[in-house]
Amino acid sequence: MTGHDRQWALNRRNFEGRWCGPSHWYLRPRGGDGAAAPLDLAQPSRTIPDTCYAISFSDSDTGLWDGRGLLLAPGGRRQLPLSRATYNRGGMCWQFAGAGGQSSLVVDPAQPRFGHELNLFHGRSRSMLVLLYAPQGSAEALRWRLDAVAAVAFRCSLSSPVDPPRPPACAWPELLAEQEGWPATVERLVPHHWPAEDPPLQPCAPFRAADFALHERTAGFADGLVCSVPEQLPAEAFLLQVGCRLDPDTFHQVSVQFDADQRLAAWELRRFRRP
Repeated sequence: MTGHDRQWALNRRNFEGRWCGPSHWYLRPRGGDGAAAPLDLAQPSRTIPDTCYAISFSDSDTGLWDGRGLLLAPGGRRQLPLSRATYNRGGMCWQFAGAGGQSSLVVDPAQPRFGHELNLFHGRSRSMLVLLYAPQGSAEALRWRLDAVAAVAFRCSLSSPVDPPRPPACAWPELLAEQEGWPATVERLVPHHWPAEDPPLQPCAPFRAADFALHERTAGFADGLVCSVPEQLPAEAFLLQVGCRLDPDTFHQVSVQFDADQRLAAWELRRFRRP
């Protein structure tokens, strides 16, 4: 098995299913003059109750992604063919066992947005967080500001019984404080360098709330999701933190690392467990 084949296999293992749930969007409002107002991460500005991603595979090499209830797609619908041969040609997709998504690989002024989709799986639940940054200004004055966040508590409707709901992480300071000192293992992926075999899990430092909540935009969402991200991307190395309390004794955290050139250096998955 090649590294590409392993990523394809993990993609199927993680995502195959019919994932349905309400999507909560936190959108930065625009004033009448086009100026952007503060982004409220406490109350969603829009909820789509019937978002559903049906991801199926007809054989080991091909499949179909069929989505509805999508905020950013024409008519709220979109279909995409899936193929082992073409999967992840751009290197933006990443898969661990139990976590996966896609990421912008560089802060690119030629693009209309800088975005990340992060999914954390547990049983037949899928907790998804989307982060979208938009450019402000132009040329040397260009800055990237957090423009939208989406949180979705997906459950696979093909499973019986369907996994129960989890409480939202509204009281995220208490949630993070409770996890202080939990031990963990860490797994690391580097863009375009995909391991062909499951790497050995490495021990890492125990959970520290201060190490997670690095940024001014730290917030909790549906399904136990929590993130800490910058309001505005710095012109230097930075880190995006997303985690989820998957059950009372388990917290998984994805850290997306960007280097001083604003290029994605690594994804790291930490699996914390109550001792």
